[in-house]
Amino acid sequence: MSSSVSKTYPGMPPEQGLPAPSQDLGRAPARMRRLRASSRVLAARLLAFGGALLLGGIGAYEMTQVVSAGGTTVIEAAITVLFAITFTWIAFAATSALAGFLPSDVRRLPDPPQRLSSRNALVMPVYNEDPQAVAAALRIMGRGLAELGHKDAFEIVILSDSNKVDAWVAETMAVDGLQRALHGMMPVWYRRRWDNAGKKAGNIREFIERWGGRYDHFVVLDADSLMQPSTLVALAAAMEADPGLGILQTAPVLAGGRTLFQRLQQFASRVYGPIVANGLAAWQGGDGNYWGHNAIIRTGAFAACCGLPVLPGREPFGGPILSHDFVEAALMRRAGWSVRLASEVEGSWEESPPSLIDTAVRDRRWAQGNLQHLKVIGAKGLAWPSRVHFAIGIMSYCASPLWLLLILSGFALGVQAHFIKPEYFSDGFQLFPTWPMLDSERMLRLFAFTMGVLLLPKLLGLTRALLLPGLRRGCGGAGRLLGSAAAELLLSALYAPVMMMIHTRHVFDILTGKTIGWAAQKRTGEETRWREAVRRHWGHTAGGLAMAAVAWVLSPVVLAWLAPTLAGLLLAIPLSRGSGSAAIGAWLRRRGLLTTPEESAPQRILKDRLVATATAMPLPRDGLLALVTRPSAREAHFRWAAAAPRRRGAPDSARLTASEKLAEAESLSEALSWLDARERLHIASQSAMLERLMRLSHANTDLPLPAQEQRAANVLDAA
Repeated sequence: MSSSVSKTYPGMPPEQGLPAPSQDLGRAPARMRRLRASSRVLAARLLAFGGALLLGGIGAYEMTQVVSAGGTTVIEAAITVLFAITFTWIAFAATSALAGFLPSDVRRLPDPPQRLSSRNALVMPVYNEDPQAVAAALRIMGRGLAELGHKDAFEIVILSDSNKVDAWVAETMAVDGLQRALHGMMPVWYRRRWDNAGKKAGNIREFIERWGGRYDHFVVLDADSLMQPSTLVALAAAMEADPGLGILQTAPVLAGGRTLFQRLQQFASRVYGPIVANGLAAWQGGDGNYWGHNAIIRTGAFAACCGLPVLPGREPFGGPILSHDFVEAALMRRAGWSVRLASEVEGSWEESPPSLIDTAVRDRRWAQGNLQHLKVIGAKGLAWPSRVHFAIGIMSYCASPLWLLLILSGFALGVQAHFIKPEYFSDGFQLFPTWPMLDSERMLRLFAFTMGVLLLPKLLGLTRALLLPGLRRGCGGAGRLLGSAAAELLLSALYAPVMMMIHTRHVFDILTGKTIGWAAQKRTGEETRWREAVRRHWGHTAGGLAMAAVAWVLSPVVLAWLAPTLAGLLLAIPLSRGSGSAAIGAWLRRRGLLTTPEESAPQRILKDRLVATATAMPLPRDGLLALVTRPSAREAHFRWAAAAPRRRGAPDSARLTASEKLAEAESLSEALSWLDARERLHIASQSAMLERLMRLSHANTDLPLPAQEQRAANVLDAA
């Protein structure tokens, strides 16, 4: 690493920032250039949007005919409206997938040049993540880039927002090992900031404002991201070849999962995902979207036009923008830069949450972020496809309460038919009765039509997988591929009503003003326990039981109509428990079900990451105790650690109280029992304060360490 480093952060290069002003959503800037859609993009848009509206109109007409056979009631009218909205939503998914089969403007990335002329940063934002897994992935990507002869074109930048001392010490030790492993190959930089303003978006923004001028482009990664070195080179080459390209987003494939839920998501991503991605790329053209990771971004353009404002009003709708990626893509397009989805690019992977509960926790943050876009969708100067991206994101969560309302409306119709006596002679001069009725034949036809539209993207993806020899073999052959598709369809149908209820609760909480904190995403861990599954899903099961009981009393027809939804709700607890089970995942793997090519014939980089993560030396669980007892940990930590910034006249209360507690403590155990999380961070940031804690560890040596310290010491000894 270069000896010339930032004065503020010892682990960063000299500052070379770019201004990143907050954008005014009420005023459109002058566009750099206007992007005209090609005839192929226009054709794809006509099919995707025109086709969805046409199918939605057909569905709405058929539903109108179903309910109007004997006159339309208020409930029947509500069912018609709700059905029209939800059916058009699923129709758009089908027509968007169909658009991917049209001749499109999706271009192959240029062949990697012998030498790149740009400097690119591999930016890894982390927040209390597993640093060993992060370091393993970065080490593999860095070495691969060096082997390809492009080590001078890339640098690794780890941007930490971790606020726990254990995570911080583990990070500095892992980063120190990463820097040694890549010595002579590629620079490794690390910065942990004390103020987590703006969360991930603010983390990256500070990087741009202090070091962005050093880089032509930067690749944003997530803690579970992995990209083929040749893919990284191709992305950088594409940015060099197209000076009007602002963001180039890859379509990551899910890999590396072990639980049932992860394997389910991986299979769907691998078999159906390419169809969806090709369709999106076809109708988006240069008006694409950004998903927050596994994408390359032009640094100067991002700095000039993607500074996020703080939304007016109180949270959850006001405040910092949580789903920043959609907004950054829209602002990039507003300024005239193109944003493309490179659906044809391979070698981009990520991981999925390990269970249904972990997915629900992640989706709560996404739901709030997407609903915040209601305040952004009307911003001045946005390209209309950018507004569509916002609408799709909003609808991805609002569709669930609409679906629930549709079900409840149908349920209410059954209740009405059972308890309210029909009035057959509403007119005093009427000779013949008016019979309440629905057109059952047309209803069955509409049901078949709806299921066909709903399953069309899956059928297209499955057909494609059967026709591609490599993908077919990677999924276990035609027979196992069909079996996996059947299993995925069944399990997805069971999980869908549970997710409907979860998303409905998310939307309700947000609309009633409940906001969330910022918790680290769980990527691995223990299996879901029965107690946790019961706590999270007892309400879903109780609701399903109540609906089933009432439906049984009303009519077997109503019960049959609700059966697919009720099955998932009644089984919510065991479904959630099983979702996080690695044992069930392994059982399916042994039988060749839900298998993907990344699992049956993994590329070298995937195997290398698995080996590197499995063989990594364990890091200490108690970071502060590690600094006290291990000289190597102290040396590594203070090569990268930065003390909290200090302002004259505004001392940090946690630093002051930590100092006082250290002065009054008579033993290490006493000091550790007194210190809170913020105070521990300050001690870990200043060698003088840590030395005072170390002196306590040598005092009163006849006093035994408490059990908690002893366990931590045993872990350190084992490491």
